[in-house]
Amino acid sequence: MTAWRRTVLRDVVAGLSVAMVGIPQSLAYAELAGMPPVVGLYAGALPPLVAAVFASSPYLQTGPVAVTALLTFGALSTVAVPGSPEYVGLGLALALLVGAVRVLLGLLRAGWLAYLMSQPMLLGFVPAAALLIAGSQLPRALGVTAPAPFGNEILDAGWALAGPDRWAVAAVVASLVTAAIVLGGRRLHALFPGVLVAVVAGVAVSAAGLYPGATVASIPTGLPPFTLTAIPWSSLPALALSGVLIALVGFTEAASISRRFAAEERTRWSADREFVSQGAANLTAAAFGGMPCGGSFSRSSVNRMSGAATRLSGGVTGLAVLAFLPVASVLEPLPTAVLGTIVVVAVVNLMRFGPLLALWRVSVPQAIVAWGTFLATILLAPRVDLGVLVGIGLSLLVFLARMLRLDVDTHVEDGVITFRPRGVLWFGTAQELDTALLDALAEHTDATALVIDLERLGRIDTTGALVLRSVLDQARAAGLTAEARGIPPQSEDLTRRVLTSRSSLS
Repeated sequence: MTAWRRTVLRDVVAGLSVAMVGIPQSLAYAELAGMPPVVGLYAGALPPLVAAVFASSPYLQTGPVAVTALLTFGALSTVAVPGSPEYVGLGLALALLVGAVRVLLGLLRAGWLAYLMSQPMLLGFVPAAALLIAGSQLPRALGVTAPAPFGNEILDAGWALAGPDRWAVAAVVASLVTAAIVLGGRRLHALFPGVLVAVVAGVAVSAAGLYPGATVASIPTGLPPFTLTAIPWSSLPALALSGVLIALVGFTEAASISRRFAAEERTRWSADREFVSQGAANLTAAAFGGMPCGGSFSRSSVNRMSGAATRLSGGVTGLAVLAFLPVASVLEPLPTAVLGTIVVVAVVNLMRFGPLLALWRVSVPQAIVAWGTFLATILLAPRVDLGVLVGIGLSLLVFLARMLRLDVDTHVEDGVITFRPRGVLWFGTAQELDTALLDALAEHTDATALVIDLERLGRIDTTGALVLRSVLDQARAAGLTAEARGIPPQSEDLTRRVLTSRSSLS
């Protein structure tokens, strides 16, 4: 067998392996997003096929993912009834916005934006989102059919847990068996298709009439419909902010997957191409009945471990799901408790609280960002996109607080005053240097010299350089010799031009 045929065979095997996991996950994540199950299948068919054309990573698998599904539900559930035609139409509009933003960022070579979502903010948002996802699915996993009273996923989950009389025995058993199959399968082998086995078992038991609980019930068969004309265009402005947030936050998973695999294999990857890839996938989802989607860590890992060699594997996955759509009705007997448990098990690994606790020992301001984001995401649910905005705001406040602080260490010896400023000398902090001089001159009236050591500065802007010159001039006017040394290399040209200029710039 030639090398080319071996590569194609590996990609076909890997793509089919991912499809076996992706089909039930697509159903589950559609439910999480408040969409009819078939919408998840549509988002798992053509979008990964299109994404494979543009992707830079040979392993990245695109389709419905948990965090993006939760963000979608948060953005839409307050303006339309989940599952309704209006809600589905808004989902198409949101996918269009997400796709347009990502494609635009990729074409503008703005892939660097993938690095701007602060790590502390993500450390707070991801586990909070995972808790909300698990909480939203717990009543379904327990078979609770009574409407939850609180409207918050965590409180509703607590209410469901606190009322065993509301549980359905069949649903609880199905959930326990599903969790055992998926988690136990992972222990047997990383490639054990636990999700697929659990779904097949659930369908078989239900189809045999042995499961009396709620099931998926209805999955239309046939190829994805063309839905670009069904998009409510007038709703786009109202969804714009949510679209931008989902485009950025949802992209972090795809970016982290691609970066990690590229680092492990010492290959290159392109954030710009990945933005275009994920954007094109979402535009396709909007045009063919889908929902906002992104890169899946779990399915990408399966793809890589299954031996994928090129982007062809992603195309094979899309084709496999597409081929399954005409017979998708075979999943109608699937218990919803199984789907709920699949989602809960999928997000357990995202509930990482160790880094959140450890952050207090590393940086209190960054810990405040992380925990503030965590609490805001929980308390503002289902509007988790607002939690993201709170996290971004806290990150900016911490950044500004740090930027507005200039620490000036003062040392006096043998009549020489030495200033060692730390931070950034710019228009927001420059007056600190002037104040330090006045305080030092008042306290040390016998001083004869001033030395300003700038080695610990990060940067000096024009205002900072002007104030620096003013401070040196004031010291000389007070009868001291004065000099600045250790100018940061990145600011040396500007600073020296200002210091040596004979004209007044102030």
